[in-house]
Amino acid sequence: MSIQERQALFDMLRNGPDLAALPVHELRKAFDQMGGITPVPTGVSHEAVRIGDMPAEWSTAADADPSKVVLYLHGGGYVIGSIASHRGLVTTLGKAAGSRTLAIDYRLAPEHPFPAPVEDALAAYRWLLDQGYKPGHITVAGDSAGGGLTVAALVAIRDAGLPLPAAGFCISPWIDMEATGASMKAKVDVDPMVKPDGLAGMVAAYLGGADPRDPRASPLHADLNGLPPLLIQVGSMETLLDDSTRLAAIAGAADVKVRLEIWPGLPHVWHLFAGMLTEGREALASAGDFLKEQTA
Repeated sequence: MSIQERQALFDMLRNGPDLAALPVHELRKAFDQMGGITPVPTGVSHEAVRIGDMPAEWSTAADADPSKVVLYLHGGGYVIGSIASHRGLVTTLGKAAGSRTLAIDYRLAPEHPFPAPVEDALAAYRWLLDQGYKPGHITVAGDSAGGGLTVAALVAIRDAGLPLPAAGFCISPWIDMEATGASMKAKVDVDPMVKPDGLAGMVAAYLGGADPRDPRASPLHADLNGLPPLLIQVGSMETLLDDSTRLAAIAGAADVKVRLEIWPGLPHVWHLFAGMLTEGREALASAGDFLKEQTA
């Protein structure tokens, strides 16, 4: 742990521009540029592909097992985020897991509101099966909105009657469109990234008038019975902390094997800053070990 690294990150987050004030197209560009903080590991190759009309990207480390894949669903409140914004995070995770990664550019709101991302995640999983990947060699992962989407996708896969993947990995998942967790107020003064007002704008854009308690949008209300093992990592500083603790509780109550890790003194999706933060690299290494174990 480096106090200096954390302080540099907090200063960058707190002193940066007010991203919430930017138009959507500028916000997306700024978020993509921020992803460059964490570089792609050496020896990783990329291949652009399309799943129907959806852009996607294969990433493969030289020592990756080509029969295994992490399907990655990026965060960004369903409004921003892309393959580019998360390339460093995704490839670092894939290298740690010893797997290929498939990152998808699912459709974003407000142009494509709910349930478009859920449909796209399910389509990507079907595509992997059609490519010959065994379900037990596939894992699904995502951060923030992508963490909630990971759970929604697993439920959609189960409900479609498809064989389930080996595991899910959720980083700081957002699973409650109504923001009812106590940490939304208790942590608002210490979380440098996620504020209730910003979330409310993304909820309005994503739902487009849909029911915020729809379990496909808010997996807090989903039936999780039968899902594969889950790893949840969340920072103690997060306004979304209670989304993770409640997800672990409802998953455990549904007889899902779940591991919840609350990392002290860390903000929302600190993994994105692994290039400058030791704990980001440590968290991705730990998650990689988990995914490797589940696909063994």
